[in-house]
Amino acid sequence: MDIKHIEGKKKGKVMLYALSTCVWCKKTKRLLNQLGVDYSYVDVDLASPEDKEQINSVVLRWNPSGSYPTIVIDEKQSIAGYDPDKIKEVLGNGE
Repeated sequence: MDIKHIEGKKKGKVMLYALSTCVWCKKTKRLLNQLGVDYSYVDVDLASPEDKEQINSVVLRWNPSGSYPTIVIDEKQSIAGYDPDKIKEVLGNGE
């Protein structure tokens, strides 16, 4: 599985499940970068069929609609879709 890591401020284990062609996923990556958050991500559409199956089961556990982007934080909470206010609330610096 091709998981990319972006260095930044540690806000727990942040994992972004995205699609390489998704505008909302790109906006989510851009926002995380602007916030300076340390996170990992995988572009699900570029994964192998076996990895896609595994990734989809994880995404569905956190986001029953199975939509992208889906952010999982510390395996405790998730943010489904591009929700800048929620992302800033959970991962921002209270700015």
